[in-house]
Amino acid sequence: MFTETYRIRKKLKQVTSENKDSERCKRGSIMKLRRLMALTTAVVMAASLTACGGQKAETNTQTADSGKESAASGEQITLRMAWWGSQTRHDATNKVIEMYEEQNPNVHIEAEFYDFDSYFTKLDTLVAADDVWDIFQMGGNFPKYINSIEPMDSYIEAGTIDVSDTTENFLATTRDNDGTQVGISIGTNTYGIAYDPAMFAEAGLAEPSDNWTWDEWKADCLAITEKLGIYGSSKMDNFIAGVTQRASQAEKDGNFFKKTNDGLEFTDTATFASYMQMIKDLTDAGSYPDAGAIKEIKDIEGDYLVTEDAAMTWVSSNQIASIVNAAGREIKIAPVPRITKDGSYGMGVQSSQQLCMAKSSKNKEEAAKFINYFVNDIEANKVLNGERGVPIMSKVRDVVMEQADDSSKMIYDFVDKIGNFPKEDCNVISPDPKTEIEDQYKLLIEKVQYGDVTPEDAARQLVEFAESKFTRQQ
Repeated sequence: MFTETYRIRKKLKQVTSENKDSERCKRGSIMKLRRLMALTTAVVMAASLTACGGQKAETNTQTADSGKESAASGEQITLRMAWWGSQTRHDATNKVIEMYEEQNPNVHIEAEFYDFDSYFTKLDTLVAADDVWDIFQMGGNFPKYINSIEPMDSYIEAGTIDVSDTTENFLATTRDNDGTQVGISIGTNTYGIAYDPAMFAEAGLAEPSDNWTWDEWKADCLAITEKLGIYGSSKMDNFIAGVTQRASQAEKDGNFFKKTNDGLEFTDTATFASYMQMIKDLTDAGSYPDAGAIKEIKDIEGDYLVTEDAAMTWVSSNQIASIVNAAGREIKIAPVPRITKDGSYGMGVQSSQQLCMAKSSKNKEEAAKFINYFVNDIEANKVLNGERGVPIMSKVRDVVMEQADDSSKMIYDFVDKIGNFPKEDCNVISPDPKTEIEDQYKLLIEKVQYGDVTPEDAARQLVEFAESKFTRQQ
């Protein structure tokens, strides 16, 4: 199906990917060696301080007090930390951990990082064992794990976590409905469609506008497949695009889940069925990957837009830099299509991820100190470079903006653009059954793609299943 040009490109990408895998293995070995050396150094330094009563060296950080008490005590502390994301995120986060360990030689942080699905599979296992990582990354589905999360309010009140450089609005993005601070946002973001402008030009298409529609998106997908012999779009986040966002687009200020997160608000099955039908049509035309092809995408580096096997893909704004870096060519981002040109966008700016502490942690104070360092330290955030989204601390945000490359500036500009869209009352916090409901939706849309169930029946089954999850809770 692919044209000869794209066959050649794909082969080149495969060779490049193999080389990247080799380099990744090398980096992993080097990192393990660095951690061993850092741990050895920590033990030696701690012993030296105890014997000689030496003074700590000055650190070049905004939060100079971070870790002072524990460093002075010389007590060796191990924290476990985990996150999901791209290789760019892994490398930057590991570097920040190394920086913190250098400044706090009595603290060692064991890092674990995963792709998105594997992360939550592991988290579910740890929750069942009441042995969650001391510090862990969370998204809007945190209500599912609320019983495993340590509230941060007391650490904020004590000044261990400094929030003086942010606003109530930013803090509110990571609060539970009862006002409890369950985490600290490590970036704000929104959603969009990343696309290759050169492919659009080659297919004779105009680039997406700020108010393009789903009908236009579908037409562009079909035209790209016809002209270039590749997918029009790589995988979408079909649950957000086809359910939560679609509900808000169909009814201004409407939400699939109630703001109280105890039931469904929008249940018009025809609205959901129309999205499923669109995905079915594109799959049948070879313009959208089927379920098997989607499962082949393990990370951003393997996304079909990156490998030049698709012209578009769904993206969180904080992922733009990773996609651009992985693709090695010009990539742009457009707002998610609307149902009508003058209709609701259906999604505002939200917390992309947050750092949380485990209720089961034996070192909560030290975990809080590291989180404070992660969100406030200037040098650390120069390394993190806003990859998880726009930082919530104003001084950090200013510095990151100054050093931003073109792809990072694209993030800030895009988030600012969406932030200036007419304000909509969207529920960005997911209720406890959300993961189960989303998993069921994924199964249903696969069945639609393969022709095992009609879009209408799938939409009806989705709503019935979702309602049953809340009925059981009551």
